[in-house]
Amino acid sequence: MNTPDTDTPSPPAVDAVVLNGPAVFRAWWPLAASWLMMGLELPLVGATMARLPDPRISLAAYGGVVFPISLVIEGPIIMLLSASVALARDRASYRLMRRFMWQSIAFLTALHALVAFTPLYDVVAGDWLGVPAETLEPARIGLQILTFWTGSIAYRRYQQGVLIRFGSSSMVGLGTGVRLLANLLVLGAGLAHGGIPGIVVGASAVAAGVLSEAVFMGFAVRPVLRDCVYRAPAEAVPLTLPVFLRFYVPLALTPLITLLSMPLASAAVSRMPQAIDSLAAWPVVNGVVFLLRSLGFAFNEVVVARVERPGAIGALRRFAILLGAGVSLALVLIAATPLGHLWFADMSALAPDLVALARSALWCALLLPALAVQQSWYQGLLVTSRSTRAITEGVLVFLAVFGGILVAGVVDGTITGLYVGILATAAGSVAQNLWMRVRSRAYLATLAASGG
Repeated sequence: MNTPDTDTPSPPAVDAVVLNGPAVFRAWWPLAASWLMMGLELPLVGATMARLPDPRISLAAYGGVVFPISLVIEGPIIMLLSASVALARDRASYRLMRRFMWQSIAFLTALHALVAFTPLYDVVAGDWLGVPAETLEPARIGLQILTFWTGSIAYRRYQQGVLIRFGSSSMVGLGTGVRLLANLLVLGAGLAHGGIPGIVVGASAVAAGVLSEAVFMGFAVRPVLRDCVYRAPAEAVPLTLPVFLRFYVPLALTPLITLLSMPLASAAVSRMPQAIDSLAAWPVVNGVVFLLRSLGFAFNEVVVARVERPGAIGALRRFAILLGAGVSLALVLIAATPLGHLWFADMSALAPDLVALARSALWCALLLPALAVQQSWYQGLLVTSRSTRAITEGVLVFLAVFGGILVAGVVDGTITGLYVGILATAAGSVAQNLWMRVRSRAYLATLAASGG
């Protein structure tokens, strides 16, 4: 058994099958397809809102208020996917974590409703974030529509982890296809009507998508539970709630702290030059960048599930290098060729001044896709070694660098907010990866010594 948060982890138990490049690809591509389809959601929502009434206000409300606040509330349950991949080994562990999931859903949904339907919203969005006044009411409506966003995501991510652990990754991709189809149906209906505010159509599409995917995951996981989880031999050392919490709490803090960067960025950008334009362009730029970063995020679960096999270190490292180079090169092509105009003007329907702003902002984001691959490598190593505290430390390093650059941008007051926000994200990600690299060295050495 691995020793959590130590400098000398014990040697892992290994699978007898040697891992190679094709095996890594087979494990990665269904998850990448799922992330890619999920990544298409934000650009599709942005493109639709840009074609409906009050596009600039709707885009700013969604990108600057609704999406960041919803993500922060969702933060504590995002890592249920990694937790179930790593720990859902038998009936008892599955049921223990499932109880935790339902309790988290109840608490976080109540918190979301409290923010969306009470005067607390005015404090959070108006006083804390300081977003432009004209976006406050549209954003309130969008946040109310997404009340059950967190619960849907918690449920589907927990079940996805079980599917990945027991070799049914393809069902994850199918579920995301269901989500995307639901998005398209609602967005298409909104476009056909033409008179519904963009924030209502966009938020409704996102809500319909995550709920549909959660329902699909509930049905897809049943055969795996019946044939694999419930028939798996009981672990020699049963998973207990204190052990799970020691593993999960640092892991849960990771996305929560990371996601705090989004409202912090909104608050900072709102106080810099071209505030409305930057908030309006932000979700569209973030959409294309996230689309490429998502291919790197999919690598995390592959590392967790495969890194203890013989030959895994070399195979996973080579794959990470190729993947990182490919995704960042793709962003260079979008920034440097007519593909950028096609994406922002023709597909996203941004106004000409926003197209110019968005295209120039891409040059600030060129490293982000490759950094996402690197982050998944180090994070996967730390999750597998159960050194989850080191992941939280890395996110705190990110937040410190990110926040420092934002503060500098506000104080300077001459640089467009969108540029500052993206550069702060890139610099923070570099610092975070460097920290996790240092913290994962001991476990990596242990794997290498054991023939990994």
